[in-house]
Amino acid sequence: MLNKLRVGLAVGVSKTVTSLVRVLRLGAASVLPGQIARRIQPQLLPLLCQQVRKGVILIVGTNGKTTTSLFLRTILTGQGYKVTHNATGANLINGLVSALLEDTNLIGQLDADYAILEVDENILPLVLRQVEPGFPPLFILGLNLFRDQLDRYGEVDTISQRWKQAIAPLPPDTVVVLNADDPTLCHLGQQLPQKVLFFGMSEPDRYLEEIPHAVDSIYCPSCGHSLDYQGVYLSHLGDYKCPNCGFQKSPVTLNSREWPQILIGIYNKYNTLAAGLIAHEIGISTEAIFDAIKNFRAAFGRAEVLEVGGKQVRILLSKNPVGMNETIRAVSELQRAGETSTTLMILNDRTPDGTDVSWIWDVDTEKLVAAGGTIVVSGDRVYDMALRLRYSQIAPNNGFKLIVKEDLQDAINTALEHTPPEETLHILPTYSAMLEVRGLLTGRKIL
Repeated sequence: MLNKLRVGLAVGVSKTVTSLVRVLRLGAASVLPGQIARRIQPQLLPLLCQQVRKGVILIVGTNGKTTTSLFLRTILTGQGYKVTHNATGANLINGLVSALLEDTNLIGQLDADYAILEVDENILPLVLRQVEPGFPPLFILGLNLFRDQLDRYGEVDTISQRWKQAIAPLPPDTVVVLNADDPTLCHLGQQLPQKVLFFGMSEPDRYLEEIPHAVDSIYCPSCGHSLDYQGVYLSHLGDYKCPNCGFQKSPVTLNSREWPQILIGIYNKYNTLAAGLIAHEIGISTEAIFDAIKNFRAAFGRAEVLEVGGKQVRILLSKNPVGMNETIRAVSELQRAGETSTTLMILNDRTPDGTDVSWIWDVDTEKLVAAGGTIVVSGDRVYDMALRLRYSQIAPNNGFKLIVKEDLQDAINTALEHTPPEETLHILPTYSAMLEVRGLLTGRKIL
């Protein structure tokens, strides 16, 4: 009885906080309600998850979580399922609880067939420790592991070991879906006792010309020997084999050549395959998934397109070397096609971004500068970014123009002024900068 009272009180308080935040236009109420509710009932996460009827889907990885989660939700809701989802991308415990509370009634009853929860890679073990008897079927989708915020997380092999220790004891009916092109995740999957399915690319014609210098994992996760790569698609993701111990990429379930993709960039092909494989495992047809691809719309900040002052603006979250390299790759292709000539880059070093910005020297900014055009830079570390770009200018007089603006609103206005009406302005922000940009462009923050 006491437990039910505490849940009811937590739900009531969270819904009151949510209403106040939104009425006062302080944000989306994606974190604060869960934070307050957990002080009243610390076990809210497992108590709410246990009410999900068909399955809890945890989506984890360095890049692509929000887009993949939203695409999977699009697929499931298109088939008539009721889905709870932390759509704002608030992927720590408070964000997960806030999302679940959003869909409860006043006494804490959750009406959902599936819960799709984007989970920060560092807290996955913490979430899995709360899996209790009576939990609905559990799906774990691992997208990739790249270096990201080393001041918080450490190297990828450390995270992988923590995942293994947390997943291995889970019930045998747990379904794990992993990226076979990532050697670290592939090795992890080969060691797990649960059912493991793999997705990955099967398109050698899309290999990069060379392995990027910012790669994270080119050594065998089994024996430590250098891997032999037939080719790479993105950072260290590719086709590989260890010549020393025989470890190699596991066979994939889906043929990527037969699949279209959501949005731009090779990373979104991975996101498409990942969500599609989970949907297949649930029992959804390929035809229904392809229909969802045609109708998909981007999550905020993830190739999201906004109209500002009659001009098109595309926001491409770029928060680590791999993510920014792929964004630069996509934007450079659009520049060569004449679809864009102005880019706004915003570098912050706040807690959500990671306080160590030395990673920008692992980014291939030379490719963006070589494409010419105008680059406006801003953010808390505006001069670090400007210096990196200036050092990237190998050939003078190629049409490249660098504009430095300390004030973000001024930077946005300047970038828009330099964007012709027929082109799209591309904004490449770190995480906190993305939230700030969206707040300025749309008048709505995330809280």
